[in-house]
Amino acid sequence: MYPNKHKQIVTSLMDGRFITIDESYFDIVKENQDFYVEFFDKSFGFELKNTQEFYYLISEETNENTSRDISIFFSIFCYELDKDGKNFMDELGFSDFHIEEIIDYIKNSSWSDIVKSNKQLNDADSIKRLVGSTMVKRNIAVKHSDDNYSFTKAYKFFIDFARELLKSEPNNAKA
Repeated sequence: MYPNKHKQIVTSLMDGRFITIDESYFDIVKENQDFYVEFFDKSFGFELKNTQEFYYLISEETNENTSRDISIFFSIFCYELDKDGKNFMDELGFSDFHIEEIIDYIKNSSWSDIVKSNKQLNDADSIKRLVGSTMVKRNIAVKHSDDNYSFTKAYKFFIDFARELLKSEPNNAKA
């Protein structure tokens, strides 16, 4: 017998969605973590990963670029928030942002070469789709009224990824 809400949990994770601590699915996965680790490994060859605040799947065999683009989005957005004198971790964790504010930070970034070369960041409509569709669907952002967005705890995955890249950069430079 499968755990309660099994189909919804599997569908969510297989769609690239993060299951965050504020969702009822989180407790179900946590209570059945050993089952789900084995289930995703044997059924799909995916690894179920978790932090204290969210669950997600990873696979060695993927060609998707969305995670890369979301990482670039957060890198630029955090850089610009910091440059604006804001504590970006507090801002991401506790603030709402109007979509036009997000677009302004990205469009006016000093990282303009990276923004222009990225299809998901190079114009206002693309940024709206990335945040309002892709990130909401994956439970990285939550849409509120009047085009305001907040970020779920899943944003930490991308911040941690960026930190790991920074740590590995000196090793890459030597190669």
